[in-house]
Amino acid sequence: MKLNVNATMMVLAGCGLLSGPMPQAQAAKETMLDRTALPIPEPKRAPIKELDVRKAKAPPRFEVKAPRGAPNVVVVLIDDMGFGQPSTFGGGVAMPTLDRLAANGLRYNNMHVTALCSPTRAALLTGRNHHSNNTGAVQDVATAFPGNTGVRPNSVAPLAEMLRLNGYNTAAFGKWHLTPLWETSVSGPFELWPTGSGFEKFYGFLGGETNQWSPYIFDGTARVELPHDSKYNFMTDMTDQAVSWVRAQHSLTPDKPFFVYFAPGATHAPHHVPKAWADKYKGKFDSGWDKYREETLARQIRLGVVPPGTRLAPKPAAIKDWGSLSAEEKRLYARQMEVFAGYAEYADHEIGRLAQTLEDIGAMDNTVFVYIAGDNGASAEGGMNGIFNEMFFFNGMPATVAEQLPLIDKWGGAESYPHFAAGWAVAGNAPFAWTKQMAADYGGTKNGMVVHWPKGIRSRGELRTQWHHVVDIAPTVLEIAGLPEPKTVNGIKQRPFEGISLAYTLNDAKAKDRHHTQYFEIAGNRAIYQDGWLARAVHRAPWERQPRAALDQDQWELFDTRSDFSLANDLAVQQPAKLKAMQTLFLKEAVKYNVLPIDDRSIERLVASVAGRPDLMAGRTSLTLYEGMTGMMENAFIDVKNRSHTITAEVDIPQGGANGVILAQGGRFGGWSLYMKDGKPVYAYNLVGMERITVAGPQPLPAGKSTIALDFVYDGGGPGKGGFATLSVNGQKVAEARVPRTTPFIFSADEGADVGMDEDTPVTEDYKQGDNKFTGRIVKVTVGTKANPPAQAAVNKQ
Repeated sequence: MKLNVNATMMVLAGCGLLSGPMPQAQAAKETMLDRTALPIPEPKRAPIKELDVRKAKAPPRFEVKAPRGAPNVVVVLIDDMGFGQPSTFGGGVAMPTLDRLAANGLRYNNMHVTALCSPTRAALLTGRNHHSNNTGAVQDVATAFPGNTGVRPNSVAPLAEMLRLNGYNTAAFGKWHLTPLWETSVSGPFELWPTGSGFEKFYGFLGGETNQWSPYIFDGTARVELPHDSKYNFMTDMTDQAVSWVRAQHSLTPDKPFFVYFAPGATHAPHHVPKAWADKYKGKFDSGWDKYREETLARQIRLGVVPPGTRLAPKPAAIKDWGSLSAEEKRLYARQMEVFAGYAEYADHEIGRLAQTLEDIGAMDNTVFVYIAGDNGASAEGGMNGIFNEMFFFNGMPATVAEQLPLIDKWGGAESYPHFAAGWAVAGNAPFAWTKQMAADYGGTKNGMVVHWPKGIRSRGELRTQWHHVVDIAPTVLEIAGLPEPKTVNGIKQRPFEGISLAYTLNDAKAKDRHHTQYFEIAGNRAIYQDGWLARAVHRAPWERQPRAALDQDQWELFDTRSDFSLANDLAVQQPAKLKAMQTLFLKEAVKYNVLPIDDRSIERLVASVAGRPDLMAGRTSLTLYEGMTGMMENAFIDVKNRSHTITAEVDIPQGGANGVILAQGGRFGGWSLYMKDGKPVYAYNLVGMERITVAGPQPLPAGKSTIALDFVYDGGGPGKGGFATLSVNGQKVAEARVPRTTPFIFSADEGADVGMDEDTPVTEDYKQGDNKFTGRIVKVTVGTKANPPAQAAVNKQ
């Protein structure tokens, strides 16, 4: 299939991007390019028969260029933000950059996502549904079933790869969360890292979240060593990197368009923000989440981003009325929201620096700037009380108000890893009822979007109400760039786009919807949309440990979204036939896109052997490590949780003794460390930053070779139980202690294991961050696991 250049250029010409006729030679050259098969092959050339180069004429250089006038593209994706949080869509969080872009561009109030991080990103970056990407949930809970394996098929080439092979420069900054867990180590493979997914430049983190004060980040595939600067924050760092990259592209190749994917960790937990930003909101949320919902809806109606007459959907019964809370609860919860709001505005400010850079270099006029305020709704994963340390949530451990209130002044700082209370998530998703994870509700799946493109959009400050989904972004970008959808990429036949370009809406506010049908499903919460109707099943709320019913017994609801924007009026009883038809349609779409079988398991899916996904350490009972091996993420390291294990270090102590870390896993918010202090061996166990147990040898080690061993005998009887730790030197016991409780599921979301140092935040306050390298020599460290003793054996040993 040959590309018709005249047809491809119509979109650009219609947007006013082509000010004159295309030179005939260039038009002929582009006509010869078949852009439906990528990469575009170099044309065959006739053999040269001339002996003397002086008498020969060189053939024209083959180079693939983007179509003339193709715009730059910047896609910004905020994390975990609700429809009712940004000021641009009526929320109580000031986002002046989003406001400014909307005033000079378009606001979309009917843009939809998948309700969860990885699935939304997969759909956004490929133009195919999340299950077609094998990303039915986050990477951390991938399974063995098609639709959920966590491995993007080769038949689903990313948008970045399509653009790169068509002459664009490409870069990604910030959060990725699309690499299979077992492929995140230095052993690779790297095909599903950003630089293997079409992005020539990547600066960011691979997982679902990172400590913004002390992030685990990569430049390409190389670990970044952070500056020892107490004012450092990743949000500013990633913006600095993006600004530098954009300037360099424009300076060196001003005629070559670029694609930037800018995905901050904000506003996902941990809510880490300089205190001054949070303090801007002092007292602004003292009236509570119920009042916030009411005030937000009123603002939304005034702005026109929700229709007049819209009602607040009923608040979930589990969310307490603000008026029923104690003074202590109100104080704690209000501060949590102040920190979140400051975090969001700070992120928007940094995005503003990127936008201003485009203005400064003269590139903004022909840059399509897509700013999506959330990859899902606001998150209720902080539970009913919020969490000072999010590892409590991941390990199914409660955190009380009484425990957290003394820490209120540290909320958002480097000593915290915080998340706000679920009540604020519900409020932040106003006028809807539910939150992130809830694929059955617009509170989880509807996010505000702004599109700004001065050269291509004639109107300013208008609203677009057409129903769309993030799966539509990739087709849109190709259309406005004048590029066809490729049929093959890197020799692989491609699965067609499953989204619909929304370019038709840019200059036509009254255009009829073109995205007619869309399924939603995350962990059993599911829905189906068709031409204004939405049928859904709420299977389990984020704070509920068990599903409400078996999958085939779920209660379905029915809404007409054309007259019920907030999903407040269930029509299931009035229209049973319509509900039945929608349920049948859901199953049809579910089969088509590999949604079945539905997996509604929860925390247990974090365990690779239970979930059925590959495990880099599968079947291994021993791992030998060497000095310099750092940043080994938890899913690429031998699992010592909930089992007996040994840590054996062969070290060489210099004259005068040694200090520093031998082997550590995790950090300030949970983990363990084997280290030396004052020349003495020490083992520390850190239970989610709440309890620290130390086992210390009484004597310094002499110069020369020694073997330090930690033997941990686990109690057994299920996850998170206690155990007994014995420290020995050269086969002789030197100290022992009981560890009453242990971490059941995850030490850290972003801190790995390090040999010879504790690279990120410190597991223990016995040593300092950035100044804890082992001063002796480590020959090797062996971590071994063994069968647990019968329950209570370790307890009896004490």
